[in-house]
Amino acid sequence: MAPRRTTIAPTDPTVGPPWGGRMGCLLVLLAAFAPRLIVVFAWIARPAYFGSVFDTWIFPLLGLIFLPFTTLIWLLVGAPPQGVEGLDWLWVVLAVFLDLSHYANTYEQRDTVSGGMGRNPSPPTATPPTNR
Repeated sequence: MAPRRTTIAPTDPTVGPPWGGRMGCLLVLLAAFAPRLIVVFAWIARPAYFGSVFDTWIFPLLGLIFLPFTTLIWLLVGAPPQGVEGLDWLWVVLAVFLDLSHYANTYEQRDTVSGGMGRNPSPPTATPPTNR
């Protein structure tokens, strides 16, 4: 008995990639953990798009250093010709909060890091139990 051949129905070319496969979420995962890397890749790969979203190079450079998630979201939602409008501002504000929460968390944990990788630098305050 011959093996049965299965055929895959062609996909709508306007929905996905032209080869009909599914797009993985590697870029999304990488953007979540390394937004600076994705912004640099976008700057190198698509300089014309990057130049149309940002008028000058100083703002994306400062954003890359200080507010990487905000720069990445601005790059994603600020596509020309309409730019950032409507509910796009919600994403930008959420990205600003995400960047600021990173700095707040770093500031909150500054004593832990200076004490040596999670160890408390102060001596224990409890007295040892005594034998009677």
